Amino acid sequence: MDGSLASPDQATIKSLLADGKLLWLDIKGTGQDTVDLLRDLFHLHPLLLQSIARFGQRPKIEPYGDLTYLVFYGARGMGEHPTEVHCFCAEHFLVTVRREQSAVLDQLRKQVAEQGGPLYGVQADSKRPLRLIMLYHIMEGEIDSWFPALSTFDDKIDALQQQMFVKPTDQQLSELFSMQRWLVGMRKVVSPERDMVASLASGIIELPGKVPESEPYIRELYDHLIRINDLVDSYRDLVSNAMSAYLSTVSNRLNQVMKQLTIIATVFLPLSFLTGFFGQNFGWLVSRLGSLTAFLGLGIGTEVVAVTALFVLFRRRGWM
Repeated sequence: MDGSLASPDQATIKSLLADGKLLWLDIKGTGQDTVDLLRDLFHLHPLLLQSIARFGQRPKIEPYGDLTYLVFYGARGMGEHPTEVHCFCAEHFLVTVRREQSAVLDQLRKQVAEQGGPLYGVQADSKRPLRLIMLYHIMEGEIDSWFPALSTFDDKIDALQQQMFVKPTDQQLSELFSMQRWLVGMRKVVSPERDMVASLASGIIELPGKVPESEPYIRELYDHLIRINDLVDSYRDLVSNAMSAYLSTVSNRLNQVMKQLTIIATVFLPLSFLTGFFGQNFGWLVSRLGSLTAFLGLGIGTEVVAVTALFVLFRRRGWM
């Protein structure tokens, strides 16, 4: 297998480039050393050197003569910031530059170092150039890394919905807003990445050394991105529905509390009237309602009758 480097060494890189074989150089970091190395050894366009320092770009693909510049993303986990990869593809070299850790690139580099031969059992030849095989597996790995993150997202939204119907809390609403922000950020990445691969599949932009045999691989990438984009749209609807369900549940619980408080206040309304009426110091009341019978019949009895009447009314109206 041709050279694959993680820690750039200029002498080694010059030697591999002089052999005329494909060099895959995977660089983590975008400092001045990286810019100087790419400028001096690969003679990149000044605009490309500026792009290296400007991470957070939109996924794109741009031809620069015999070199093609790509920006694409992969997932690091549900809710985490995605991995941004800048890729420079030419006839004799493939350079990937990133800032974050990428399990996909680390695993692929390890496999290349261990195999020293055909990648995933695919032997490069004139119909399957090695640089296109490498680029396909790099992009496939980063694109497919979204599926586990979305699977975790699916499990989490299901668990949240079950918890909300049992007992809605402010923490759940906060998590829903965080999940919604992650989906919005993901859509900003996946949609242009889908358009980027579509431009490759349609032939609007050609990769260096592209052959007809490479077209099924590009269509496969496009199909994966279509599925991811559809999943993102579906999960956005799920999050919106979960928020609506949360608000409805909270509103229903509030209505139940207000209903109970209203019933209590309504029960005490006639009781307050009766105690207020019989508590007045009118001479007629004082002289005629002084016996135990009058107290039990007019005082306690009327209150019991009032509460009983209200209870019957509430049951007939379906309020209790």
